[in-house]
Amino acid sequence: MYKILLALLAMAGIPVAACAQSTPEMNGQSKNDKILVSFFSATGTTARVAEKLAEATGGTLYAITPARPYTAADLDWHDRRSRSSVEMDDPQSRPEIGGKEVNTAGYDIIFIGYPIWWDLAPRIIETFIEQHDLRGKRVIPFATSGGSRLANSAAALKRAYPELHWLEGRLLNRADDREIRDWFEKLGVGRSE
Repeated sequence: MYKILLALLAMAGIPVAACAQSTPEMNGQSKNDKILVSFFSATGTTARVAEKLAEATGGTLYAITPARPYTAADLDWHDRRSRSSVEMDDPQSRPEIGGKEVNTAGYDIIFIGYPIWWDLAPRIIETFIEQHDLRGKRVIPFATSGGSRLANSAAALKRAYPELHWLEGRLLNRADDREIRDWFEKLGVGRSE
């Protein structure tokens, strides 16, 4: 059918190149998609990246805030008794979320950002996922890290929550605006018009 339409357009003298351009709808995205850029940031690094991502996508920024903020001692990964070490050693740990709540029902695309801890997403990310119904949405992980790659943390999330529609995530250490735009355009996730 598409070939017939192109042939008819060509015979009518209408440039076919205009018909061959990719549209957001062809990439699985509607111009009216609502984007949420959710993130947890213990030191501000992931927050800075999330802000750039929200600006580039036109998404709403949401900070996943722990009910009890992390102190420098809590984040001391050299101390096996530090709060972050204890949480990461316990796969069932679900730190409580505090602060403002978000209603994810109105969003189509959910970015979830985090610093990589022990080659995984911090346990508060699992708290966030379990407290919100993200089924039927496109979920995209992004992270920052001092030395780990995204692959293991993203794979662990996909294994833990296979019912979600995961898209390819990305490590965004020191990513500039252009790199961020290129990434989400490749995913077919662009700024809502």
